[in-house]
Amino acid sequence: QNNVNDEISSQQSTSKRRAIPEDGIGLSHFISSSISNGLESRSGTDDDANEHNDNSTIGPTPTSIQLSEDYNDGHDDHDFTSSLDQLKVNIQNNFDHDGNEDEDESMKLNSSPKEQKHQLLKFHLKTYGCQMNVSDSDIVRSILLNHHDQKRDGVDNNLLQSDFPFASQYKFEETNEEMDADILLTNTCAIRENAESKVWHRLKELRAHDSKNPKLLHDDHKVDDRMNDDANRFQSKRKKAKKRKRIIGVLGCMAERLKEDMFKDGTADLIVGPDAYRDLPRLISALTTPISTTTTETVNTALENEQQQQQRQQQQPMMERALNVELSFDETYADINPVRANPGDVSAFVSVMRGCNNMCSYCVVPFTRGRERSRELESIVNESKALFENENVKEIVLLGQNVNSYHDKSENAVSSKSIMTTRGEEIQQQHMAKSKSSSKYKIGYKTSNDGFSNMFNLRGGAGYYFVDLVEAVSDISPELRVRFTSPHPKDYPPELLSLMAERNNVCNHLHMPAQSGSSSVLQRMRRGYTKEAYMELIDDVRATIPDVGISSDFITGFCGETEEEHQDTLSLMDYVKFDQAYMFAYSMRGKTHAHRTMQDDVSEEIKSRRLQEVISMFRNNIQQRNDEMEVGRLRLVLVEGESRKSKVGNRTWGGRTDQNKRITFPVTDKEDSPLCWTEDTMKPIFATLLDATNGMGMVRSDLMYELVRNPKVSVNAGDYAVVQVTEARGHTLRGRLLWRASMKGFHEMNLLDSSVNGLPLFNVA
Repeated sequence: QNNVNDEISSQQSTSKRRAIPEDGIGLSHFISSSISNGLESRSGTDDDANEHNDNSTIGPTPTSIQLSEDYNDGHDDHDFTSSLDQLKVNIQNNFDHDGNEDEDESMKLNSSPKEQKHQLLKFHLKTYGCQMNVSDSDIVRSILLNHHDQKRDGVDNNLLQSDFPFASQYKFEETNEEMDADILLTNTCAIRENAESKVWHRLKELRAHDSKNPKLLHDDHKVDDRMNDDANRFQSKRKKAKKRKRIIGVLGCMAERLKEDMFKDGTADLIVGPDAYRDLPRLISALTTPISTTTTETVNTALENEQQQQQRQQQQPMMERALNVELSFDETYADINPVRANPGDVSAFVSVMRGCNNMCSYCVVPFTRGRERSRELESIVNESKALFENENVKEIVLLGQNVNSYHDKSENAVSSKSIMTTRGEEIQQQHMAKSKSSSKYKIGYKTSNDGFSNMFNLRGGAGYYFVDLVEAVSDISPELRVRFTSPHPKDYPPELLSLMAERNNVCNHLHMPAQSGSSSVLQRMRRGYTKEAYMELIDDVRATIPDVGISSDFITGFCGETEEEHQDTLSLMDYVKFDQAYMFAYSMRGKTHAHRTMQDDVSEEIKSRRLQEVISMFRNNIQQRNDEMEVGRLRLVLVEGESRKSKVGNRTWGGRTDQNKRITFPVTDKEDSPLCWTEDTMKPIFATLLDATNGMGMVRSDLMYELVRNPKVSVNAGDYAVVQVTEARGHTLRGRLLWRASMKGFHEMNLLDSSVNGLPLFNVA
């Protein structure tokens, strides 16, 4: 090492210093990329998709680094290796003690991994946006908490440390208190300007709070009472704890969209896109002041000489800011076991695919999330099964930006014949029997009806499709509910609707984002369907699944929207009468097709007025629909626990119905958890209930007396319960808890079709 330093010093004396570029040196120049995705080897046919996948748009972005003064003009650009070696030597020198004796002792002490001290870094993670961001935050949490045990892209962490020698010195711990954290992470949304404004406001607040209340660098080493006099004298001379600023990091879609612009005004130090989360531990370690290599078990800090202590305190982080926003063609984080923020929740998200190929003209998602890629079906089933069997999860929500376009093209999916009998395989075999060439890209793929089309032309091919995935997950247990979001209306083939109708544990709820009710606006949005095709799909859905709940998304004031086109949207809403809707005024996003080719020419005043009309239409329709369809019904509810608005004197618990409607029911203050009858108690009563009722909707008193005599049992989060709806307030229902149930038992009693629905049968204590 001394010989290398002598050589470097010789080079310095004969070289002229040169100015350092303002944006520093790229991270990829001195750290081997662990997430190379082979962008050059992939291509698509869609023009916008090709533009989106241009390396100039999504490739590696320069990352600023604090350089040593030894960096000089003596190295040609083509001969960067010597500069890299020099930088590594200087980095290593920052961690070694002066003096051969101390250096040898330090190397000896650190030869055992058990003796290595890890610096604890606390992180706080806040999430904005959609369910996919919530799922991504669970992945980030897992990567940070378990990064010592993980391999990255098949490369052992020990190999990566050769280029980043102190990456393993850090361990991470999550904290709920922002000012207790060393690292403040914000997972962001870029779908609308308002979402980004909230993030900018948060970042400025975090930086202001951090400036006023910097993190204290306390010395973790304790002075033993048996310490000698010299150590005691050294202890008395130690200065007050140093201060440092917290690392403020931006993750997710906004980080991907704005890239280095997020460093504006010094609000952020770390920018990481959705496909680069594996790189977080390494990037954070580069931004963090490294600890000394001395171990607490063998050498006490108080015994270090003053020169060593001063050198240790003067160590600086390698970088002042760090960024990785490279998108991937194959990253799905399938090997990461997510760490959920609320492990007690009875519902869990399982990400099944990432990215979107639809290229709708208003949407930035393809540019922030990349191309579509799906996880292998088997890994999804295994994760879902583990959640159900080990974590008391009773509801799996399959997630994806375009979830029902899921297509597992893995070698196992293409070649497998017998993981299960799947509808997709049957279609595939029929087509293959006819022709292996003419149906090359269309085997097994269908749109919802002939009125739907695809912007992305390479749909189809062998493998497992979304209907196969839903069937496989629902096979785990008849007591496990299955939902999915967020889909596209084009990908609801008849086979999927039939499966939902047949399987009691596949929830009767469909999210069908219309965005507009005008065919001309839909064409400008590049949605691939007309108003008439969408209405035909709605009719097919309700004919196949009569008791279905349908939700949707709407955008008001899109480019060029006329008053007549706005009225078309209102008429569609009145026709369908959606059970839930997410409604927003249009917000133009950079890089999108609309941003490049259209004018945002609808005034904010008109957008706001039209949005209010859309909201009013939804509220009127949902109140009328729930009064007619829900009040009096017996609903199977997955109990989630005590409601957020519950309070002493007005306690309520709640959950969700099969149709994804929230319902609450009262609980007395004396009860820790709700009490109700059992399913076994109710079954014999319902066996005779229809015969026992008279024309006035009354029940024999002796039958009800027998019911009241039976003891009640408690209901806990994760239980199914039957609740009779008593009131509808908008899209929220209120009801009366009747009995604890199972999904199988509830459907065996045929309560959905029973004439007992709507009768005041259970007005008893």
